[in-house]
Amino acid sequence: MRGTRMVLSLMFVLLTACTAVTTSTPPTTPSPAPAPTSTSLSPGDEAAFAQQRERMVIETIERRGITDEDVLRAMRAVPRHLFVPEEERDYAYGDFPLPIGYGQTISQPYIVALMTELLELKEGDKVLEIGTGSGYQAAILAEIPGVEVYTIEIIPALAEISRQRLESLGTGVHCRQEDGYYGWPENSPFDAIIVTAAPDHVPQPLVDQLAEGGRMVIPIGPPGSYQTLWKFVKQPDGELQAFNTGGVAFVPFTGEGTKTSEEHGWPPP
Repeated sequence: MRGTRMVLSLMFVLLTACTAVTTSTPPTTPSPAPAPTSTSLSPGDEAAFAQQRERMVIETIERRGITDEDVLRAMRAVPRHLFVPEEERDYAYGDFPLPIGYGQTISQPYIVALMTELLELKEGDKVLEIGTGSGYQAAILAEIPGVEVYTIEIIPALAEISRQRLESLGTGVHCRQEDGYYGWPENSPFDAIIVTAAPDHVPQPLVDQLAEGGRMVIPIGPPGSYQTLWKFVKQPDGELQAFNTGGVAFVPFTGEGTKTSEEHGWPPP
């Protein structure tokens, strides 16, 4: 990353977006089917999902150290079962990723909560998400009071499905179908940027679009392997302070932009 010096602060915490659970592995889906709407579920089903959601927050999020009250409230409020294909609905509140088609997944709830907490969002912040996927992470962000959310998805079909879903739920999220590597320059700067797919370096356009004091949370590493989840904070002089928050496993960052290797990018060549 051009002209950028990294100051590393290591935290010896091992995280994973693919945590093993005792539940049997759910089936994969070749393409995303529309998720159920709240009106298509019985009151009994909704009550059962609400209980599962509360248990998810207590057992897999609070107990693992997430303390931000706004994040916990958002995780309790957003119905994850509406963001997965119908055949995956029974697994919606397990602490593991689920397939949503086109080789993409909805991240495990703990990782969603962790990344949201790392952003340190506050009222008035403008946040950019790269990799809309199912729309679940964007919906969580939109539940944080006073936060304006922008999200980009590169896969046209997923972009349209998530746009319709987020719109039907009244989230107010701004959606775009585009290569997220280049960000959303006309709406920059952003107070926070979250990336939900893993490039092998930090996209310079996202650094340029991060406001002074802004936070970026992004997994970085080789495709098809584990990555490191980094939190970057942009300093007054434009430099980035970097914090290693542990190991994760995300789907690869795709698009033409990923073929661009910054001469002074990070990690260094």
